[in-house]
Amino acid sequence: MQMLKISNIEVIYSDVILVLRGVSLQVGEGQIVSLLGANGAGKTTTLRATSGLLHTEEGEVTRGSIEFDDVRIENLPPDEIVRLGIVQVLEGRQLFEHLTVEENLLSGALIRPGSLKSSAVQHNIEQVYHYFPRLKDLCRKTSGYLSGGEQQMLVIGRGLMSHPRLLMLDEPSLGLAPLLVQEIFEVIKRINQEENTSILLVEQNARIALEVADHAYVMESGRVVLNGTAEQLKDNEDIKEFYLGLTQMGERKSYRDVKHYKRRKRWLG
Repeated sequence: MQMLKISNIEVIYSDVILVLRGVSLQVGEGQIVSLLGANGAGKTTTLRATSGLLHTEEGEVTRGSIEFDDVRIENLPPDEIVRLGIVQVLEGRQLFEHLTVEENLLSGALIRPGSLKSSAVQHNIEQVYHYFPRLKDLCRKTSGYLSGGEQQMLVIGRGLMSHPRLLMLDEPSLGLAPLLVQEIFEVIKRINQEENTSILLVEQNARIALEVADHAYVMESGRVVLNGTAEQLKDNEDIKEFYLGLTQMGERKSYRDVKHYKRRKRWLG
């Protein structure tokens, strides 16, 4: 069953800047879908169009549709979209830095009036601590003093507080050491499997994104130029060469070689 269906959308900022050009993708119930591409490809704009945050940046879906459980959502405000079960975790680990870890988590439960009085809130916090035990030890620490990895755990945990049906993660590996990236992606996989939470993952680290994903899309210049199962994309020679940095002989390519990428993108032919 397709939970999220984005059909041929175009997005324009400030009435003049065309950013997305006919983007289509789908996320099925219980799937992890990765959205790959370089900076400026349109990945984050796709997430913002889905979460409704596009409207806060003078952006607009001018063509096409976005459906969640067969309901059109491209014109809904962000708070209504959150209540439907879609949560976006923003790039850059944006926290309330003056609040404690637990206070930040509680802010993630504020999607309905009186929600902090709910008996389920403490259960939700314990669920976050189940996935990120380090946060329990830091629960009374001011969030602005956390390390980058701890802050990433916290923003994902805050997103979990509303029990999303679709969790959208924007560059969760950004600026983190490889061991921390591996740890966080293992938790992302567990959340998907244990909670049956669908995940739409924007990531430049194609290697680890394809390790956890069921399906993936590649974006270039505001368009989807390639899609398939994660296994299919791992075996695609262009993906190996230009996203995984491997030649057809399995050797790692130099940056000088990769610069010629735009001269031949076979999937655009």
